[in-house]
Amino acid sequence: MPHAVVTLVNRPTVIFNAMILLVVFLNACTAVVGAGATVGVAAVQERGLKGRTKDLRIEALVLTRYLNVGLKLTTTIGVEVYNGRVLLTGATKDLKLSDKAVKLAWSVAGVTDVINEIQLEKGATVTDYAHDTWITTKLKAKLAFDKDILAINYAIETVNRTVYLIGIAQDQSELARVMAHANSISRVINVVNHVKLRKKAFE
Repeated sequence: MPHAVVTLVNRPTVIFNAMILLVVFLNACTAVVGAGATVGVAAVQERGLKGRTKDLRIEALVLTRYLNVGLKLTTTIGVEVYNGRVLLTGATKDLKLSDKAVKLAWSVAGVTDVINEIQLEKGATVTDYAHDTWITTKLKAKLAFDKDILAINYAIETVNRTVYLIGIAQDQSELARVMAHANSISRVINVVNHVKLRKKAFE
């Protein structure tokens, strides 16, 4: 892995293009519910297709900054971007690494907020990661099948059984349903909410 990072750092254009493709691919895998196309899903999100594209670019740029400085952040730090708000999650033993991740995220154009939810601890085990993946998958399914929730407006990260939410809720009632679903999943010990309520246009 270290050798791969060194090779990529010498090719900034290649690394950015690769990160764009990776981020788009990963988001496409999770964004589509049912038979709808990825573009169709993005278009009906509160942030819209343009907003989603901008967020994907910001996410790719943040990850690229991490790789360019030679920090092994991509293996320990998770990045979610919604409307320019960057949510950093993960776990590390190094406080300086966490601070560096925040500073680099702020250095990317278009970032309006950086939410640091990186946990400082001795480190997670393989079992922890398996549980976290199961929790995230379970919650995404619950939101997708709840007709009173627009699941495409939420991004979810789970670290050490703590669920982190970011996105836009239609109203307080919808957000309450999302929180209830998250808290109902076994093994979840905490739910951290960074979701904003949709701004209603003046009538």
